[in-house]
Amino acid sequence: MDATSSDGTRGEPPRYDRPEPDAFTRPYWEAAAEGRLLLRRCGSCGRAHHYPREFCPHCWSEDVTWERATGRATLYTWSVVHRNDLPPFGDRVPYVPAVVDLAEGPRMMTELVAADPGTLDAGLELEVAFREGVPVFRPARPTR
Repeated sequence: MDATSSDGTRGEPPRYDRPEPDAFTRPYWEAAAEGRLLLRRCGSCGRAHHYPREFCPHCWSEDVTWERATGRATLYTWSVVHRNDLPPFGDRVPYVPAVVDLAEGPRMMTELVAADPGTLDAGLELEVAFREGVPVFRPARPTR
């Protein structure tokens, strides 16, 4: 039986690692495909936020704009997944989902790549990388 993917195409199983861009988030995903990480910054209170929203989650202002992030972050927390049957995660195990603190302030859920899970420490300096147009993070310096 042919599977239908989340974008309606047939023949490929759905992928559970991809959100569906809409008109609002399209600039974010287009920038990521070009190797740039974007945030939203509020013109009223000055705070940055992530995930992209049409309003500021801090002061509720709608005066928010896109801004290029530095791509620097520190590791806040992580886990190591050894089993996942959903595509494409099964081909990646073990993998490291993580929460990082971006240099601009917001926390972001992501995946760590190019890192030995046994060498991770909270506060580890990270830099953004991109896998198939999706931002992921890797250690800024080699780990032990």
